[in-house]
Formats: sequence, C-alpha cells, structure tokens
Amino acid sequence: MCEIYGFSGCRKRELNTDLREFYSHAEEHPNGWGLALLDPDNIRLCREAVRADQSDTLKGLLNEPIVAKHALAHIRLATIGHVEYENCHPFFGTDHSGRRWTLIHNGTVFENDRLNKYIYVQNGETDSERILLYLLDCVNELTEKRGRSLNAQERFSILDRFVSGSSPKNKLNLLIDDGELLYAHTNFRGSLYLRRNNAGVTFSTQPLSEGNWEPAPFTTLTGWRAGELAFTGYVHHNEYFFNAESYKPLFMAYSGL
Repeated sequence: MCEIYGFSGCRKRELNTDLREFYSHAEEHPNGWGLALLDPDNIRLCREAVRADQSDTLKGLLNEPIVAKHALAHIRLATIGHVEYENCHPFFGTDHSGRRWTLIHNGTVFENDRLNKYIYVQNGETDSERILLYLLDCVNELTEKRGRSLNAQERFSILDRFVSGSSPKNKLNLLIDDGELLYAHTNFRGSLYLRRNNAGVTFSTQPLSEGNWEPAPFTTLTGWRAGELAFTGYVHHNEYFFNAESYKPLFMAYSGL
C-alpha cells in the first residue's frame, strides 16, 4: 500500500525531523513520493515517480527548514496505476468557490460505481485521484444549489457521507486538506496514528519517533482546524479486512510494476 502523513497546526512548525523519518520508509514504498505545503502564503507541491530516499529533489528540500501550519506527505506502493508522475500523490484541485483541495490516500477502492466515470477525465490512473474528482463535483453541486460558498460544516458533511457510503469493502485511509480543515479517516485497524501537542495535530501511518502517539479515530471521519478537533462524523463501523484474493486482478493489470 502507501504511507501518509499530515499536519494541522495552530502555528507554524518545522517538520524536517518527522519528514526525514517518514520518507526513510521508502524502501518498502518505492513507487513515488509527494509533499504539499499548504499555508496560504507558502503553497508548494512536489512529487516524483522515484523512490523517496533516492530523490535528489527531496534531499535538497530536507536540507532546508520545512516550516508550515498545513502539510501533507506521501510515499507510494502502487496497486492501481503505473509508476508515473501523474499517479503520485498528493492530488489537488480547486472548487468553483476558489477553495483548494489536496488529498492523499493509503488504500484501494474495489467497489464504488460513483467513481467510475472519472476514469475518462482524470490525468492519471489511480482510484485516489477519482475520489478527489468526485468530492469536488459534490462540493460544486451543493455550492450551485446554495448560491454561495459552503461553510465548514457543509463541507464536512459532504465528506462524511462519502466515507460512510464508500467504506464497505474498500480501504479508505484518507487525509484531505481544504485550506481550513484537515479531514482524517481510517477503516483499517492499526494503520493511522495521531500525535497532539502544543503545535497542533500530526497524523502518520506509523508512529514516528518523536512524541506520544495514539490510534486515530476509527471508522469515523474527523475534521481538524488549526490543530484542534472541530468535527466528528458518523461512526459507520465498516472496518476493512485485508484479503489477498481481492488484489490479484489489480496486480495482474499492472504486472509491469
């Protein structure tokens, strides 16, 4: 699969220590890396279809202070989509109100008919990109219906309905940033942790060395504003259990990896 990392802060924080350890896991996740710094005064998105610990670009980034209030990071082990730039996370887009959305995903969508039409318009091949395109359409449809930009509660409700309805039979470990809220969801036990301190909240697939880590809320979407819990969604109880047989068609389709 993949590993994901996210930070939502009440103030800017240097992230180099976390990110060096996070990207050091690249040996088991060699199919690409990405980093998004999402502060309004410092929006940067970097991604490559190379192993993170072999990237000169990433090495250069980590040699300088990486300071942010909003950040997402990803290392990829491909299941859907070839090892190409277009399939590397994060994925990003802008809704009709001008709000920027950024998504990283650790998991696989096996069944969700609502995403199928995006196969024909996406830039890459991944189910993760299709999730973002679907959510942007949902936001835009409700924005048009309301005749105004959506508030945080309305945006959270859209994502809550999506994870509740899409989590049966699918692995949905997601971190999504909309410029105000960081949304977090996991339904695969033991695969997303959080750390809270006076700088904010950090999420990681595996606990990193610094700080006290605890399991992230399970089978429920949470929304975090400036490092504080702002919204808690419906507890859907749709736990994902790994089934190797379900992955065989995917590995056959992308046997060139």
